[in-house]
Amino acid sequence: MVYNVRITDLPPSERPRERLLELGAKSLATAELIAILLGTGQGKGELSAVGLAQYLLNQLGQNKREPLAALRDITAAELMEIKGIGPAKATTILAGVELGKRIFQFRPPCKAVIDSPSAAAAAFSYDLMWQSQERFAVLLLDTKNALIGTHVITVGIATETLIHPRELFREAIRQSATSVIIAHNHPSGNIEPSLEDLNLTVKLLECASLLGIPILDHLIIGNGEYRSIRQTSNLWDGYDF
Repeated sequence: MVYNVRITDLPPSERPRERLLELGAKSLATAELIAILLGTGQGKGELSAVGLAQYLLNQLGQNKREPLAALRDITAAELMEIKGIGPAKATTILAGVELGKRIFQFRPPCKAVIDSPSAAAAAFSYDLMWQSQERFAVLLLDTKNALIGTHVITVGIATETLIHPRELFREAIRQSATSVIIAHNHPSGNIEPSLEDLNLTVKLLECASLLGIPILDHLIIGNGEYRSIRQTSNLWDGYDF
């Protein structure tokens, strides 16, 4: 896409709004999504809305920062230091960012049924999504997979955390959970499980089998994404839960 061409001069198939309606929001690049919020660029002969959005991301990405991570915590004053971003554009961007945070951090009510990895990820989001430190948390479920509660077991340093089985199962026993789902976040946003993640899962599954409190899944939570280890590995083979 040419960044100094007005969006209205582009063919409909290349316009961000039209592309979103036709293909869905997930198909758009980050710059295109921001361009929809901006609405307009810098003016005639200068950057288009998409061009301004890409310029904004480039500015946020200086000093090897992740642009979206920087955008998550930016202030209106910092946005308005960027050429082409005035009060109207800054407030629109901040409103969009805040709305996204609130959607991801919505905590489901007690007794909500957790019947899929996506439902579990939504339940974990309040405690794990967008965190700068690694956290390990557990969903406590009853016999009908209804949510009893969510509990953060440990908070680690910026890159790692440790969990001991007794810390996990103590909480499950205390609240009379009949099964659990565990999760931890990767502050980097990379949701690929590490070898340590897989080894920890094996260790906890062995303990779960001995105690009779099934672990139904282990999720890795990233910046707006999740990965189900149960769905992407064979670690649960041989267990009847």
